[in-house]
Amino acid sequence: MRSIESGEAALTLVKDYLAAMQRRDCAAASGCLTEGAVLTFPGGVRREGAAAIAAGSASRYRRIGKTIEAWEVSRQNDAWVVYCRGMLFGEWPNGTPFSDIRFIDRFEVDARGIRRQDVWNDAGEHRAAPG
Repeated sequence: MRSIESGEAALTLVKDYLAAMQRRDCAAASGCLTEGAVLTFPGGVRREGAAAIAAGSASRYRRIGKTIEAWEVSRQNDAWVVYCRGMLFGEWPNGTPFSDIRFIDRFEVDARGIRRQDVWNDAGEHRAAPG
């Protein structure tokens, strides 16, 4: 079991998780999540685990990445809360590139790992027509 006793450790875990997800290394990303982690995406879509996130993204994006502009870490009750915000970039399924789409991710991290991720972004407002 990992020891998440500081905001710095929580932030490092979230950064490791996001880097693994961007590489599509679902095994490494899964190691950052608690069993039963609640993962909620735009539109209230829930995913169960890193592999389900990658599968869901595959139908929405040919590739996607994040430029992170800021991190915020705070303590709330029994968890560290980590926010990251910035811009998304990548390609839609039809190959059209995109960039500068706002996002915010909120994570709850306890001693076991990431127990919750909430994602908000404006991708739906910018989505390219199928083609």
